[in-house]
Amino acid sequence: MESFSLILAIVVVTALAFDFTNGFHDTANAMATTISTGALRPKVAVAMSAVLNLVGAFLSVEVANTISKGLVDEAGIRPEVIFAALVGAILWNLLTWLVGLPSSSSHALMGGLIGATVASAGFGAVHGDVLVTKVLIPAIAAPLVAGLAAMFATRLTYRLGKKADGKASEKGYRAGQIASAGLVSLAHGTNDAQKTMGIITLALVAGGVLAPDSDPPLWVIVSAGVAIALGTYLGGWRIIRTMGKGLTDLQPQQGFAAQTSAATVILASSHLGFSLSTTHSVSGAVMGAGLGRKGGVVRWSTATRMFVAWGLTLPAAAFVAAVAEWICGFGSWGTAVVAVFLVASSFAIWKISRREIVDHTNVNDHEVPGEEPAGVVTQAMAAVTPPPAGTVHEELAATIPAPNDPATPAKTTV
Repeated sequence: MESFSLILAIVVVTALAFDFTNGFHDTANAMATTISTGALRPKVAVAMSAVLNLVGAFLSVEVANTISKGLVDEAGIRPEVIFAALVGAILWNLLTWLVGLPSSSSHALMGGLIGATVASAGFGAVHGDVLVTKVLIPAIAAPLVAGLAAMFATRLTYRLGKKADGKASEKGYRAGQIASAGLVSLAHGTNDAQKTMGIITLALVAGGVLAPDSDPPLWVIVSAGVAIALGTYLGGWRIIRTMGKGLTDLQPQQGFAAQTSAATVILASSHLGFSLSTTHSVSGAVMGAGLGRKGGVVRWSTATRMFVAWGLTLPAAAFVAAVAEWICGFGSWGTAVVAVFLVASSFAIWKISRREIVDHTNVNDHEVPGEEPAGVVTQAMAAVTPPPAGTVHEELAATIPAPNDPATPAKTTV
């Protein structure tokens, strides 16, 4: 019983560590556009997001119940399985944070839980219908719905504000963007903080501390909310830069449309108990807002790398978790080996990240790593564009001699 209590404590601490990584990994979802447009200063933005994440954690437990009761069979779960699932999710979060890709912490957790459960109890312990209806379908639908909503909202916003005073309109949209960013932070707390609540509750049920089908205890809700708020306050500056500058260049009108659309999708999914990826929703909304403005562009090279990361999240986290569960199956020493590997890998990733520091002082730099150059078509169009009326191109002036002035005699060469 003593060793069991130790492993359960390790699982709870590891779950809160995942919640912490979820916070700084997903800060960009709420505040990237607000920071990139200058509506809020970086430190103020992440502090505001942290507080609202904490508040949102207390608003609902529907998503937590989806994870703790619906995704896998509680009877076939041991605390070591939960630990292995968290190892896979944390390592994927840290790797994608290192390269600045806004992947889904939610799907990393789901993939880790599925991989560890399959390794421990077989495929029959995973509820396929819940996986499809409440995880996979929302993963595809969320960015599409949020993207379309943001695109049409952006077009409507520009059309309605066409005759408005430019400075007054921009100031109003900045205020609206701050409000919508707060709504996204609140929505993030109602969705993502609950995933850790669900994991801890599942571990407590597996360890016999709680009865099956129990709701998360109050101390679980508080600890999960505090952990994700602390992670949010630190700010995942690398991902904020990618989301705010790497996908597209946003104006306040676009930022307002993107965040409002994403918040609406996230809150609706939380109410329905869908374990939605806030990253997918916000990323789709940012791209939709980029396409909604006339002349706006989406950097598809960055978007493509992001899509690849999305597709790899579930299987990659599942594979790492399955290997971790296999090693944990050898007993206490196996669990110790996995724990040491997790700590060492996390420290190594952090050390690598210090080679190029991204923080609140340079998060809005325009030179975004991986930014694609102008395409062939764009360069060709620029090359054939005529100069403005009344100007003479420098190269033409250098190569074509001016006609002689009739008032001056022409020079003759002997």
